[in-house]
Amino acid sequence: MEEVNLPTTSRDVMVREIMDEIYGFGPLEPLMNDPEVSDVLVNGADRVFVERNGILQETDVKFADDEHLMRFIHRLVGRAGRRIDEVSPMVDAKLPDGSRLNAVIPPLALRGPTLSIRRFRKKQLMFEDMVGMGTLAAEMADFLIMAVKGRMNVLFSGGTGAGKTTMLNNVSRFIPQSERVVTIEQTAELQLQQPDIVSLEMRPPNVEGAGEISQRDLLKNSLRMRPDRIIVGEARGGEVLEMLQAMNTGHDGSMSTVHANDTRDALDRLEMMIALSGVDLATAVARQYIASAVQILVRLSRLRTGERKVTRISELCGCRDGSYEIEDIFVYRMTGVDDAGRAQGSFYATGHEPMVLHRLSASGYDTPRDLFIARELTTNTDYKINS
Repeated sequence: MEEVNLPTTSRDVMVREIMDEIYGFGPLEPLMNDPEVSDVLVNGADRVFVERNGILQETDVKFADDEHLMRFIHRLVGRAGRRIDEVSPMVDAKLPDGSRLNAVIPPLALRGPTLSIRRFRKKQLMFEDMVGMGTLAAEMADFLIMAVKGRMNVLFSGGTGAGKTTMLNNVSRFIPQSERVVTIEQTAELQLQQPDIVSLEMRPPNVEGAGEISQRDLLKNSLRMRPDRIIVGEARGGEVLEMLQAMNTGHDGSMSTVHANDTRDALDRLEMMIALSGVDLATAVARQYIASAVQILVRLSRLRTGERKVTRISELCGCRDGSYEIEDIFVYRMTGVDDAGRAQGSFYATGHEPMVLHRLSASGYDTPRDLFIARELTTNTDYKINS
């Protein structure tokens, strides 16, 4: 065998690439180590995109060919305890580091294997950071903290990547330490710090199509586990009926997220998911049921500039004559984009004094009325949690 003399630097690079190929993320390793990258998207061997700070960007990272990409996908899927092949050409899995992986291969993917990785943040974004970044105003943060401490049922809505799970993670910090919380998720992402936490994760069917444990199954079982609160990572099906029943029967302070385009659409999605449960409820009855279960609606948006904003915090005041009564408490109004590409706009208090204030007062939280005076809210980069 002919001996090859490589410079030390080249040899180190080669060894690192081989180790990444065997044990790491191969060509994607630099992207997975970049703290600013939230999503890695592979559209075939020669097209790799990332989302960095909310903006989608194409990279110069490439795989050797589709076969190289297929081997890489098989290795990642195998590490997650799943398999992918022509019989089962689509897989959704969680990687050992907590990142979420979705892969689709031919014959479903017409232009070659595709891979999407939603990265798991090792350093969680804190509530104080979100206020400092302008995701929401300090007064909005104070109200959400009081709503969680005062056991209001809260529904977070928004599109993909809007920050629903991040917000849910943050507000869950303010659940009292004395309460027992059960979390139910499709893929475990919540990181609650309370001492009495039970985390449940659904199980997908095996290759024979058997053995599935759905979120609805977990929710039904959770009611027998003596929870004070139930947190559903994302409501997406018939489990909504059990979730609303829990909210209506003593599990105050429960929370969930839902994909929706706006606040009213979130409520329409809940109605649709009740229908998926197989229970035949008249629309008026379903709306009354939802209105009695949910008190606070939080709308999150990812703007075209890539920034995340809490664009609306609303109160669901009830249901009258078959229609929801929704009152906005705080809103965000965007006015344009500056030269640096950042959104221009302001947060406002609408002047609506929430009906839930009497419940907060009964829980020992004396909410200042001047928090809700109609005005433009000022940003506060030095925001501190008011305990």
